[in-house]
Amino acid sequence: MINDVTFDFDFDANDVATLWVSVRDNLVVSARRQPLRSVDRLRMAAKRGANFASSVALLDELLRDQADELQRIARKATERIDDIEDAVLRGHYLKHTAELARLRRLMVRLQRLLAPEPGALLRTLSNPPAWVSADDMQRLRQASEEFSVVLRAVTTKQDRIKLMQEEAANRVADQNSRTLFTLTAVTVIALPINLISGLFGMNVGGIPLGEHKSGFWIMVGVIGALTVAIAFLAVRRFRRTRE
Repeated sequence: MINDVTFDFDFDANDVATLWVSVRDNLVVSARRQPLRSVDRLRMAAKRGANFASSVALLDELLRDQADELQRIARKATERIDDIEDAVLRGHYLKHTAELARLRRLMVRLQRLLAPEPGALLRTLSNPPAWVSADDMQRLRQASEEFSVVLRAVTTKQDRIKLMQEEAANRVADQNSRTLFTLTAVTVIALPINLISGLFGMNVGGIPLGEHKSGFWIMVGVIGALTVAIAFLAVRRFRRTRE
């Protein structure tokens, strides 16, 4: 069984399907439920007149086409990751969060589905059928090594996307903490106004300066002084946290 991307692959984790292949001495039979990229490339090569010396050579060509398709996907993913990384470093990280998650799901699915193939192929080559020639075995080993290199590149992309998601999450958390601190500072600064206005709004006797001709302006001065003092302390604390 070989996992491959669908013909209309569009960087979605669901665009991966399975190909069943049976290889005999002079026969290769494959079965699939939907069109696949690597198989279609092999079909077009056969229609153009490509010659294969054996059934194993045909399988080798299929594996190499699959590795080439994965390299193409890895290159396009790298280009897109580079663009997103530049945007994240510029501070435009919120609009790329969903795309980063989609790319990471794709890399994880590719790595999980395709990683067992080189190992399974090597186990087969360790005890090959009698009709497989030494040259065919060598070609299959080379195809397995190329496939392993591409899988390592996919794993590297996965780790890179994870780091970018962590960077974006850290920036979001930092922005949220700054917003919360600003909201808290505004609430504390407005506390004297709300507290004193609430006390003086009580409809009871004994309100201070109630009969004083300048009582209103005195209380405005007290409220202003308290507000300025609290604002000064809040700004100073904010500067310390930024440093």
